[in-house]
Parts: sequence; C-alpha cells; structure tokens
Amino acid sequence: MGTKNFFGLGSYYKGPKSQTFDGKRFFNADAINRIPTFFDLLKWKLFEKPNTWPAYVKNTFNDIPPQRVPDADIRISFVGHVTMLIQTQNLNILTDPVWSLRASPFQSIGPKRINKPGIDFDNLPPIDVVWVSHNHYDHLDLGILKKLWDVHSPRIITPLGNDVIIQSAGIPAEAYDLGESVFLKEGITLHLEPMLHWSARGLFDRNKALWAAMVLETPSGNLYFVGDTGYGDGIYFKQVKAKFVNFRACFLPIGAYEPRWFMKDVHMNPEEALKAHQDLGDPLLIPMHYDTFPLANEGYKEALHKLETHLKKNPNTNVKILEIGEHFLLSAEN
Repeated sequence: MGTKNFFGLGSYYKGPKSQTFDGKRFFNADAINRIPTFFDLLKWKLFEKPNTWPAYVKNTFNDIPPQRVPDADIRISFVGHVTMLIQTQNLNILTDPVWSLRASPFQSIGPKRINKPGIDFDNLPPIDVVWVSHNHYDHLDLGILKKLWDVHSPRIITPLGNDVIIQSAGIPAEAYDLGESVFLKEGITLHLEPMLHWSARGLFDRNKALWAAMVLETPSGNLYFVGDTGYGDGIYFKQVKAKFVNFRACFLPIGAYEPRWFMKDVHMNPEEALKAHQDLGDPLLIPMHYDTFPLANEGYKEALHKLETHLKKNPNTNVKILEIGEHFLLSAEN
C-alpha cells in the first residue's frame, strides 16, 4: 500500500471542470501560490541544512477524555501535530488523526514523531466523525483510519478525491467540494472552505485530490480548523470571516516554514499565523502543526518561541497554547 501511494498512479477524482478543478487536477482559485517542484525539493535537501531535533520528548500530559460531553460546552484535546479531539453535544470529532510513528509512505524512513500521541488510542471515546483535510502523510494516516473504522465506524469526511485513497484501504469515506456543507446532527454542521495548499501522496499524483479547511458550526459558536496553509495575501481568511462573521476559536498551523523560499506559499510561519488570526476577527487562537514531526528546517521549539516573542509585544492576543495531551473547555456561556 505504501509503494502504491508513493508512486501515486491513477486518478483519484473524475468530474466536471469547476472553479477549482481543471478536469485533471485541483488548484487554488482566487489565490496564487507557487507549489514547490521536484527540483526545488532536491535543492532543499541537497543544499539546505536543517536544525537538529531531539530524538524523543516525554509528554507532560496524557489525556483520558470523557465518553461524551452532553451539553453545549466544547472540550478540546490536543493529541499532537494537527490532531484534535473536539467533544460537544454528545458528538466526538477527530481532526486529521495521525498516530503513526512516521509521516511517510514507508515505515523505516521519513519524518519520525518525537513524542507520543497525547491520547492513547485505547483511551479514545467513541469517535463519531473524522475530518481529513488533505492527503499529505502528516494528515492522512491510512493505518489509523483503518483502526478507527474497525473500532469506532465513524463518518470519515474529506475533500474530493481523498475518499478514493481512503477507500483503497477498505474504509468508507464521504467526499465533498469546497463550499459544501455536511449535516452532523441538530445544530452542528461541517462546512468545507478553501485553504492555500496542495496535495500529493507520491511522485505522479500532484493535486489529484482536493484540500480544504473546515468550519464547524455549533450552538456555542463557529470553530475554524486549517490543517495546512500558506498565508498568501490572506484572501481565504478574509473570505471565510465575511461568510461566517464570527468565530469562537481557530486552529491555525505555525510550523514547518523554513526555508522560506521553499515553504512560504504552502506553510505559514508564526507571524503569518497571527496575521491570519487578525483577519478572522481575533477569536481564540489555538496554534498547532509544530514540534511533533521534523518536517522542515526550523529547530524544535523555534516556532513556539517566535510565537511567544510576538505575544509578549501584543499581550492581549486571544491565544491558548496547548501542550500535547492537554485539554481545555470552551464554556457555552461565554
């Protein structure tokens, strides 16, 4: 399965041309980003030296979440990287679940996680919904999706094309286009919105599957989850703010941003994440996508240190930094 994904042969999605699909591949509408080429990748790997990361970091926290949160409070637990457990109104949702040791098509090479997931798999509550934002290996973990399906049988919701990848492992999945909405239960709806990114699982499948941000509409406010994105000119953040008006919290990536010549169009740095946060109207910011997998050239803790430096200059910024395995409660009354 890993080798097949690495070569990325075949098509993931067949459908009519649209504002984001040219008949063969998906693209970012309303925004321009330069997607790194294979030769850019070679240049990066051959001539750029990454900072070192520790081999292993022990977690301070290890969450054992409740089976359900029955009321409109929103319990959020940080599993690691971009994996969040969101619990509210008897609904349990996982975002981009990754429990694997490596973010790679191979088990012996590729970025290796330096900390354990903040929730042991066996301590997960019943999972009702899984959101998969796109198909990069640090977001779409087929092994854990299969395990989740076997144990919990959740609805797996993803942008167009990713369902074919997931179904190749014998796992049912639902795929939707940008702008579409998915009813989860009374009062809770999932909306697919643009993010400035790209997709690939291998050498020949670039942009054959779509990527998307998630807006989760709940009785206690809207949550905005962006698995991976560049900032660009901020148009997608401004558009989603205009469309949904108010957000209760936003989950924004802050890591895997160096070297900038290679990463700037697909990954935000901490400064850009704070700009995006302002574009969204200053909801509660929950940073993620850092200090789990060494995906780029910045050092361990560098993204967090840069973010904290900016926060010292702007102490009123509405932010909650979670350690892996840590959780907190968004009260329905606030």
